[in-house]
Amino acid sequence: MNNKLSDLNNNLFAQLEKLGDADLKGEDLKTEIERSKAMAGIASNIVGAAKITVEAYKLVSHGNIGKDELPALLTSSK
Repeated sequence: MNNKLSDLNNNLFAQLEKLGDADLKGEDLKTEIERSKAMAGIASNIVGAAKITVEAYKLVSHGNIGKDELPALLTSSK
């Protein structure tokens, strides 16, 4: 399983290519449209979570909070 924003970007563009297939019609097209809507919703949530992480690290870099004050969810396990 890939969990990087670049992987998300690649998956979204692959889905866009599927939607652009002129041979896709009828139920197959409807299925891909529904899949695209679901992917867009999930992608939006992932991007929102990434924005929160970036904002938290901005607070740390500006000295507003200490890195040790970040919730464990926002810190790397590496």
